[in-house]
Amino acid sequence: MKTQIPTPDTHQEMREALRGLCGRFDSAYWQKVDHERGYPEAFVNALTDAGWLAALIPADYGGSGLGLTEASVIMEEINLSGGNAGSCHGQMYNMGTLLRHGSEAQKRHYLPKIATGELRLQTMAVTEPTTGTDTTQLKTTAVRKGDRYVVNGQKVWISRIQHSDLMILLARTTPLAEVKKKSEGMSIFIVDLKQAIGKGTAVGQPQDAKAPPGGREDTSVPSAGAMVVRPILNMVNHETNEVFFDNLEIPAENLIGEEGKGFKYILDGLNAERTLIAAECIGDAWWFIDRARRYASERQVFGRAIGQNQGIQFPIAADYIETEAANLMRFKACALFDAGQPCGAEANMAKYLAAKASWEAANNCLQTHGGFGFACEYDVERKFRETRLYQVAPISTNLIYSYVAEHLLGLPRSF
Repeated sequence: MKTQIPTPDTHQEMREALRGLCGRFDSAYWQKVDHERGYPEAFVNALTDAGWLAALIPADYGGSGLGLTEASVIMEEINLSGGNAGSCHGQMYNMGTLLRHGSEAQKRHYLPKIATGELRLQTMAVTEPTTGTDTTQLKTTAVRKGDRYVVNGQKVWISRIQHSDLMILLARTTPLAEVKKKSEGMSIFIVDLKQAIGKGTAVGQPQDAKAPPGGREDTSVPSAGAMVVRPILNMVNHETNEVFFDNLEIPAENLIGEEGKGFKYILDGLNAERTLIAAECIGDAWWFIDRARRYASERQVFGRAIGQNQGIQFPIAADYIETEAANLMRFKACALFDAGQPCGAEANMAKYLAAKASWEAANNCLQTHGGFGFACEYDVERKFRETRLYQVAPISTNLIYSYVAEHLLGLPRSF
């Protein structure tokens, strides 16, 4: 018997094609990548070659011209297959910043190359060691000098930079003390990493670093020779880095949109990011539910399948119900985004519901498997680790609560 996972009929053909591609990368493939803390290069190349990572790029620029709804189905199916869309999801929402706010010349120059895979735009540099979610307090600066901007500062938790050609960078172009609103005075740039790394940009960790990366701000930018070029080790195989800028020069033509409006542009892209992450969580949840159902149906203890026990049945049934509810909110957020309507509340709630559903399904799946849930060959422990991330990032559960309290319920701002 196959799990009846709800899928909109309008996307079934698309889902079948994705399942065919993802099916070429089995558990052994993902286990090997995870064990080696590697990057799933072959998988990302296959997705790119098939055009899936160009889904949101308009046909005029060499893409498929699909909407966020279809993009979310792609992310969902990757995780439902047992894979990890975190290796490539950045290209979807980072590209949107360029598409919605870049000049026509920028779009003509970059988007066709991103669509074919000649260039990868997988990384975005926003977070800093001492500011975290309080983005308006960021300290990385970009000062205009003639036809260039000179960038100095530090970023942390910068994902996939070692597997990307381009990076979206948020920096302060007007000092905080000189703006009327703290959200003003920040700008977005597109950075050519091949030109930047080793020429004002250093990626990795200082060789003598002893403090935890997320808690340290090093104002003396190390040279590339003083760096260990490696990701920050973490509980999942998610390549993320510290990045230092020391008088990095960026051509003024690489400014995206208007100077000083970068924070607004970033927020615009976050709705897409949160909705796509919600879809990934939904894919994870369906995967956990299916694994738990199958194991509970087959595992015999005391002469009967453990799935006959309500203590096993009921949590899996609850996971199914909660995933269905999250799925509806995901598609609502997608529909609003694709229609050009405000969707901040829906994107945040979709991410909250989906991350919660996937985490609860992960816990119940592991519990259903008992000791075997900890065995790497079953994949449960790997997916368990991977889906836990989304309770924390790209936005924490508490910040979603704050958003809903302030913007939907009219309660006083809590921070």
